Amino acid sequence: MQLNQVSTAGPTLGTQASSQSSTPVLGQDDFLKLLVSQLQNQDPMNPLDSTQLASQLAQFSSVQELANLNTAVQNQTNANLVLTQSISNTMAATLIGKKVKANTSNIGYDGSTAQTLGFNLPNSAADVQIKISDSNGTVIRTIDAGPKPNGDSTIQWDGKDDAGNAVSAGNYTFSVTATDSQGKAIASTLFVLGIVQGVRYNSTGATLLVNGAEINFSDVQEILGN
Repeated sequence: MQLNQVSTAGPTLGTQASSQSSTPVLGQDDFLKLLVSQLQNQDPMNPLDSTQLASQLAQFSSVQELANLNTAVQNQTNANLVLTQSISNTMAATLIGKKVKANTSNIGYDGSTAQTLGFNLPNSAADVQIKISDSNGTVIRTIDAGPKPNGDSTIQWDGKDDAGNAVSAGNYTFSVTATDSQGKAIASTLFVLGIVQGVRYNSTGATLLVNGAEINFSDVQEILGN
């Protein structure tokens, strides 16, 4: 017995339900309405098979239990996410005043304090150049760092452009171009070193203010102390 084979002796509630719903998936209420409609309109000379009816009821019960389980798992997942975010927010607040290493290319320049810019190389480089750009993407300073070994390296930017003029406070970014002795490019991972000055909270989690630049809490790689 298939529940969609309802007699045409009367209108089927399944058709009404599907016209009122934008989803083609039948819910528990739709199933019960279809079942009642089919029982009301069954042929007295050819009644529904009780074995098939019991089988379909058992199948529906299993599907409903799976749906309930899925809802419970989703609710638990959401609760875990809220708990994790709460813990992260609490931990982020404890970093205020501490020096951190964070993977980012953002620079928050205050107009006077030299900035420590870093990069990590998987292999030694014969030549490394650092380019610093303003908020419009214009390169204002190019620093020739020369050869560098593999691992972490840092340079100091004094807040001046290529002409030796002091730049204004604001948001800047930096990039690194590294090549080996054959002129082949070497990929680098950028980071900054700075003091956490504050924490901002939003829907995606905590954002740290490091040297005036916003850095995701998840980008912090090391806590170096006060």
